[in-house]
Amino acid sequence: MSNIPSPASSPEKTPEQAGTTQPAPDGAFDGQESERRHPADMAAHLERLSLKAQVDLLTALPREEAAEAVAELDEHVRVELLEHLDADTAAGIVGEMSPDDAADVLDELEEEHSDALLSKLRRKDADEIRTLMAFDPETAGGVMNTEIIILKQDISADEAIRKIRAELADKEIPYYGYIVDDDNVLTGVLSLRDLMLCPPGMPLKAVLKNREPVAVTFDTEREEVARVIGHYNFMTLPVVDHEGRLLGIISHDDVIDIINDLASQDMLGMVGAGQDESPETPWLESVKMRLPWLIVNMLNSALAACVVYLFDGTIAQMALLAVFMPMVANQAGNTGQQALAVMIRSLATAKFSRSKAWNAVRREGKIGLANGLILGILILTLLTLFTGRTDLAAVMAAALLTDMVLGALAGASIPVLLKEMGRDPAQASSIFLTAITDGAGFFLFLGLATLFLI
Repeated sequence: MSNIPSPASSPEKTPEQAGTTQPAPDGAFDGQESERRHPADMAAHLERLSLKAQVDLLTALPREEAAEAVAELDEHVRVELLEHLDADTAAGIVGEMSPDDAADVLDELEEEHSDALLSKLRRKDADEIRTLMAFDPETAGGVMNTEIIILKQDISADEAIRKIRAELADKEIPYYGYIVDDDNVLTGVLSLRDLMLCPPGMPLKAVLKNREPVAVTFDTEREEVARVIGHYNFMTLPVVDHEGRLLGIISHDDVIDIINDLASQDMLGMVGAGQDESPETPWLESVKMRLPWLIVNMLNSALAACVVYLFDGTIAQMALLAVFMPMVANQAGNTGQQALAVMIRSLATAKFSRSKAWNAVRREGKIGLANGLILGILILTLLTLFTGRTDLAAVMAAALLTDMVLGALAGASIPVLLKEMGRDPAQASSIFLTAITDGAGFFLFLGLATLFLI
């Protein structure tokens, strides 16, 4: 009799044997699964867990993997998580981060908490992180990475390659070789390809061409950093002090983060929301950030309502005006929003030039005039056919044309004026634009109606 196992006693196939992978319970990972996950995916998984499950999972993960995941978390999630982790565990995770990521994370914590974590790190690491934290986070110094391989200009090419190979494991990926003199002043930059093609015994300073290396100083604004690295299409950009001494580098992934941050800030700022808001921001904090601009918007709406109230007699005599009145304001508002978006993008991606900016304002005025004429003719034709009143159609067309030109000029001018005053060009610009286009649109349409129709 053959020993054939019964179904009840047959060993079950593992997921690997079956060719499928069964998901682990929420918050549970074995070592192999955590290793297969990208840090960004691990962070996304963490954000779906309860706080307790987050703490348990990070405690169980290897420190290096935990550090990579925490660096990818949303700011508010990260702060709450680090506050609830055991101090030694939190310090161990921070210690495994690259210095620039660690500085960003500790900057988000209360000073007392960040000092407590720094006190548990090695003195050298803590000093390096404190140095980075001293830089303004909105500047090149605040986003640079100091884990770079520095090459002295007097060593040979083959010595440089050996140095890169020896230090590569603990440093930022060296897309370029950064060459300095004895005073640590940046004298040149070589791509790895150029370095590999150098004759083995040739000193690096003999390879460098008589060309100033492209670099930014530590106090350069993030917007300018993104512009420079985009202009030259570099993978990394060196950061120096005002004497030209090399401090660190900014890599292309840092610039992607900068661009994403700036785009998000502009989008949120345009409508008066907090520029650092996210769905994880505490709701009371969001209320504090949004409420002042909502009050401003309410006052603007009250101003538009007052304009309408001035012409209540006109509206009473011709109720049809109330039907078409919002069309003028809405069309002008949309025209202004288009100009606003173009100008904010231009100011965010290019170096600010007063003459160039005001030329762009004039350009938007021409676009508003052309669109206003086309739509004015269209509304004149359609409204005449719809109502049979050419005079009403002409008033509507004239108000529409004028308000669209005004909206285009206002939408283009508001960001420039805010920039001239040293303010963020995007901050609540949409609210100011709406106040202008609504108030002017109602006044123009009802004013012209009062003059020519009543």
